[in-house]
Amino acid sequence: MSVLKEVLEAGKFGITAEMAPPKGYDFTEQMEAAEILRGKVHAVNVTDMQSACLKATGLGLCIKLKQAGLEPILQMTGRDRNRMALMGDALAAAGFGIDTMLALTGDHPVVGDCKNTKPVYDLDSVGILKMLSKMEETNCDCGGNEIVGGAPKFYKGAAVTPLYEPMFLQINKLRQKVEAGAMYVQTQGIFDLDVLKRFIEMVDKAGIKVHIMAGIIPLKGAGGAKYMNENVPGIAVPQDMIDRLAAAAAEGKEKGIKGLPAKLGMEMAAEMIAKIKDEKLCDGVHVMAIGAEKNVPTILDLSGISI
Repeated sequence: MSVLKEVLEAGKFGITAEMAPPKGYDFTEQMEAAEILRGKVHAVNVTDMQSACLKATGLGLCIKLKQAGLEPILQMTGRDRNRMALMGDALAAAGFGIDTMLALTGDHPVVGDCKNTKPVYDLDSVGILKMLSKMEETNCDCGGNEIVGGAPKFYKGAAVTPLYEPMFLQINKLRQKVEAGAMYVQTQGIFDLDVLKRFIEMVDKAGIKVHIMAGIIPLKGAGGAKYMNENVPGIAVPQDMIDRLAAAAAEGKEKGIKGLPAKLGMEMAAEMIAKIKDEKLCDGVHVMAIGAEKNVPTILDLSGISI
């Protein structure tokens, strides 16, 4: 049974982290980070060529994590694979005991590092969820052929953006994902808890029943925060956070101390996590440290939360 499913359905506070496969075939760095995350999170999302940048496949790293005794979440995007390839990956993942996944449509290749790549988009995130749900219900593949040995069962998830206008479109999309089989969702990075509260109120008002995990991105500096505001849809870092990060950088420069903005970013992330849990705003958090997975245990320790 999916560890994340067991945690969320038991009413416990779910904690997941995120990790990208290597830009090559050496998984040493990822597995070292995995050891640091062991016992600190319930599961680890493995990205699927995030931002349309070529890396080793997520399935490869998921298998490595599973063999090391950690619980991976297989992200599956419709950008690079048609339904046959997606279902083939799902069956292969099940063969290694991977039973938790997250469906995404995927960024267009034009924003990535292999810009001449032709996108597939045979299925979007809703289509992927529908395909897997139908497979589970009918014991048949995407061509209607019976699956030898029985269809695997996945704990299926999706992504959602709480900061979106007009919001009714995002709520509508969320409803489609849940109806297609999503049982949990992870949000885009949250920096204002009022935004999260308003979103959850709208989800409740719409009568949508799904486990919600708030996305947490530890900020590393004012420049990075400004970049996300300008270039990442659904992200809005409040100006007061940017000002605090800039002040920390100035203090560090004056005193000759490195890393003060990143330290402050971890503290702010920990504060948000603690408030989310204490105020019971949602069912858990998804920490996206973006290459700094080693900091996740420190952030969780600062928040006073453990699995």
